[in-house]
Amino acid sequence: MAEAGQIVFADYRRDGRVIYIDHVEAPPALRGSGASGRFMEGLVEAARAQGATLVPICSYAVHWLARHPNEARGVV
Repeated sequence: MAEAGQIVFADYRRDGRVIYIDHVEAPPALRGSGASGRFMEGLVEAARAQGATLVPICSYAVHWLARHPNEARGVV
């Protein structure tokens, strides 16, 4: 996801309809701006649209999904 001319991204692996989120990263200039959270919202929406399940490995993804149970319902 591009924001303010910089990229927020995830390293992930797919196994069929399972997406393992290994790492989510935002450039230092975007940290604390909510950019990673907006990225996670998009990732959840994409997983839902694909009928995929997310398996968070990255601590950020684990905590974000735990803090947003309504958004994550059905994909985690």
